[in-house]
Amino acid sequence: MFPQLIRISILLSFFSSVWLTSAAPLEARQRNRKIGKTAAAATTATDGSTIIDKQVVINGLTMRFKVSAPASEIVSVNGAAAGTGNLGINVLFHGDGGQSFFDFPNQGVNNGLMGVALLSPDAQRRWGGFDPRDQTGLVRPDGAAHSAAVNQLLTTELPKFVNFDSTKIFMEGVSGGSLLLSGFMLPTFGASLGVPGAVLGCGGLAPQVTVQGDLSNLRLHWQSTVDELPDLQTSIPQAIAAYEKLASDAGLSAAQIGQLQTADASPNGGHCAFDEQDFVSGVQLLSDNYAAIINGNAALNGVTVTNAVVGNEQLFATGAGAGATGTVAATGTQTGTGATRNRLATFLRGGRN
Repeated sequence: MFPQLIRISILLSFFSSVWLTSAAPLEARQRNRKIGKTAAAATTATDGSTIIDKQVVINGLTMRFKVSAPASEIVSVNGAAAGTGNLGINVLFHGDGGQSFFDFPNQGVNNGLMGVALLSPDAQRRWGGFDPRDQTGLVRPDGAAHSAAVNQLLTTELPKFVNFDSTKIFMEGVSGGSLLLSGFMLPTFGASLGVPGAVLGCGGLAPQVTVQGDLSNLRLHWQSTVDELPDLQTSIPQAIAAYEKLASDAGLSAAQIGQLQTADASPNGGHCAFDEQDFVSGVQLLSDNYAAIINGNAALNGVTVTNAVVGNEQLFATGAGAGATGTVAATGTQTGTGATRNRLATFLRGGRN
């Protein structure tokens, strides 16, 4: 009797672990870390700027965030303005579990952008929440609510803590964070926030809500790896095609779309291992190359990754990647190369047009 009970117990544990892994695949390769329930005291970033760690409650959701800024740009306790407010921000949306929020890979001031990291208000630290019936990890039932809270945070709450140029709100997603960005945040608030560009790392969803406003001039880069998670190998190409269609329907030519929207899956690594080594170091590499990616001249592991999406939608097909740009050029439509991305380089230098 007892041996039989032991065998049953072992089988139940096994199937439970299998179910949990399949139900939450985006968490599988990320570290689990205990977190404090409240924000922390100010610390110093790798570049010497000041990191503030705060939290506010928006629509009943506790929104914790970090900002890495020059001390001169941090709003004083009495609310007095400081600094010039000319710097933009790069807002990081972590993957499931919150690893990148704590690592803060985009900390410091880089190419005119102050690093900002947001922590999901979800109890499991998943942007968009979790549907227990979902076996893919792609269903995000709270995506709309989380996006609305982020929008209010960026427009109403963040200016109370740091001065920044609201026309330079760039975004970066990691895994589950990229699902929220592409599926909910950008479709709903990308236009109203005037987001100039976003880098979507190891994740992507076609818009899950009605697109609000014009996103045709949004600079987008999709970055993945050879050994991406199977469900993401399906959802990322679908997202690429959906955003390409938005631009095409707005009247942009193939050449213009190729300048604004790029994609790559060349790194020979697992989920988010863009350096072909590890999740954490891979995400760090992506953040370190953020400006170069936005400007369209980035290379990871010695390979150019800013390849036009036109003809490159099936990112995980054999031979996809470097040849896509050449496909567009062969049609004779690849004119004015670099013009659109150079406009974004002006943003990163602190200018406007």
